[in-house]
Amino acid sequence: MTPQTDIPMQEEGVTPPEDNRVDILLVDDLPDKLLVYSTVLEELGQNLITANSGEEALKIVLQKDFAVILLDVNMPGMDGFETATLIRSRKKSSRTPIIFLTAFSDDVHAAQGYASGAVDFLLTPVMPEILKAKVRVFIELHQMRQQAERQAEDQARRKEAEESDRRKDAFLGMLAHELRNPLGPIRNSVTLLQQIGGNTPQMNKLTDVIERQVSHMTRLVDDLLDSTRLASGKILLRKERCDLAAITRQMVEDYRSVMEGVGLTINVDVPEKPVWLHGDSTRLGQMIGNLLHNAQKFTPNDGNISVKLVRQPDGMAAVSVSDTGIGMDSSVLPHVFEVFHQADQGLDRARGGLGLGLAIVKGLASLHGGVVAAESKGAGQGSTFTIRLPVEEAATGEKTVAPMKSTACKSKLRILIIEDSLDAAETTQMLLAHDGHDVRTSSNGATGLKIARDFMPQVILCDIGLPGIDGYQVVQRLRADPDLSKIYVIALTGYGRDQDRKHARDAGFDQHMTKPIDFRMLRQTLDSRKIS
Repeated sequence: MTPQTDIPMQEEGVTPPEDNRVDILLVDDLPDKLLVYSTVLEELGQNLITANSGEEALKIVLQKDFAVILLDVNMPGMDGFETATLIRSRKKSSRTPIIFLTAFSDDVHAAQGYASGAVDFLLTPVMPEILKAKVRVFIELHQMRQQAERQAEDQARRKEAEESDRRKDAFLGMLAHELRNPLGPIRNSVTLLQQIGGNTPQMNKLTDVIERQVSHMTRLVDDLLDSTRLASGKILLRKERCDLAAITRQMVEDYRSVMEGVGLTINVDVPEKPVWLHGDSTRLGQMIGNLLHNAQKFTPNDGNISVKLVRQPDGMAAVSVSDTGIGMDSSVLPHVFEVFHQADQGLDRARGGLGLGLAIVKGLASLHGGVVAAESKGAGQGSTFTIRLPVEEAATGEKTVAPMKSTACKSKLRILIIEDSLDAAETTQMLLAHDGHDVRTSSNGATGLKIARDFMPQVILCDIGLPGIDGYQVVQRLRADPDLSKIYVIALTGYGRDQDRKHARDAGFDQHMTKPIDFRMLRQTLDSRKIS
C-alpha cells in the first residue's frame, strides 16, 4: 500500500517542475536492460541516471543524493551485494533506498540482499506497472523528506531573522540612548541662554545655530528609530479626538521662525473651525513637520512654502505642503516615499538627511487610515505633498487634544531631579529654577529617595539608567511608601521605544519623556491639574 502523503501524486506522462524532480540511479551491466528500465520509468518525469557497473555507481553516488537506487545483483567484478554494502557504508548514502533486481528467488539470496541493505527485491524480468509503483513510493518519500528539510531550514532562517531583528532593535535603542544623552544638556543650555537673552546679536545668532543643529540631530535619531519601528509594526498610536486644524497651525508656527530666518516665505490657508479626527496628535504633528522640513530642505532661500488644509466632500481632510523648490523628475515620483530614497545630491550633500522622513509620513498616514501623495511638474518647478486623513464629527463634551503652547509654568513647584549626568541635571535645574520652581538634584537613586523624604517634592524627574538602583526601582519604592506614593514621577530617558514607554508605565511612572527634553512639553505637564 502506498503511504499517505501531503505531496500530490504525479500523474503519469506529466513532467513535474524541474526543481521538484528527484534523481534515480539505475545500475546494470547490460545496456538493453538499462534501456528497458529507463523507458518504463521515464513516464514518472524524474531524472534517470544510469551506471554500467558497481564501480561506476559508487562514483556517481559520491556526487548526488538519490531517491532510490535500482541495482542488479549479478554483475561482473563488483556484484550488487558488494556495491550495496559500500553504498551503505558511506554516511550520506547510508539511508538511500536500494531495490535489488535479480533472477534469483531463493531465500539465501534474499537474506544476503537484505543484509546488504536492500529495502525490496524485484524479480526479473520486471513487470512495468509494479516497477513504476514501487519507485513512485520512494519518489514521494524523498520529496516528503526534502519538503521537511526545506521547512526546517525556513524555520531556522525565520528564527535567525527574528533574532537579528531583536539584536538590531536593541542596538538602535542603545544607539539612540547614547546619542540623546549628550543632546539633553546641550538643548537645556541653549534654551536657558535663549530665555536669559544674549548680550549681543552675535550671541543670539550662535544660540540659534546650536538649537537648529540639536533639533536636526534629534530628528535624525527619531527618524532612524521610527523607520525601523514602522517596518516591524512596532509603532503604537495613542489615538484621541484631535483638531487637525489646530495641529497644522501649531506646526507651521514651530517652523516659521526657522524658515523666515533663511529667507523663505510661508503662506497658511487653514480654517479657523476645527477639523476633527481620531488620531495620535503627536504623530499627526510629526507627519506635517516632516513635510515642512522636507519643503524647507529643497526650497531655495528666496522661495515660497504654502500650507493648506481643506475638508473634502468624501469625508477626508487634506493637508497639502507646496513649495517652489527644486521639484522632481517623473522618474523620482514613484519612489519618493521609499525608505532611504533621496533625489540625487552632490558629494557635498548640502541638503543632508537620511531619506527617511517621507517614508515615515507614508507609514504613519497608513496607520491613521489615510494616504499620502506627491506631485511635481518637473525639475525646478516645485513639489506638493498631500496627506489625506479620515475626519469625524466631535461629540458634545468629548475630550479633545489641542497642540501645546510654549508658555512659562503658572504654578511654582518643589521638584527633585534624579540624574547621574551632572551636565543634564544642572542644566535642567537651571531651566526649572528660571521658571521659579524650587529644585533639588541627586546623582543616584538611593540618595534621591532620602532627599525625597526630607524635601517632599511634588514632582520627581527621574532618569532610568541610574547607578545602584535604577529608575524603575526608584519609582517602585516611591509607590510603596505611603508618604511618597502620590508624587508625580516623570521618567527621563534616552530610550524612547514603545516597549520602553510601556515598561515605564508598568513600573509606576506617571509620564515618560525622551531626551533631549522638550521643555515646552515639560512645562505643560508641570501645569497639569494632576500635579498638586
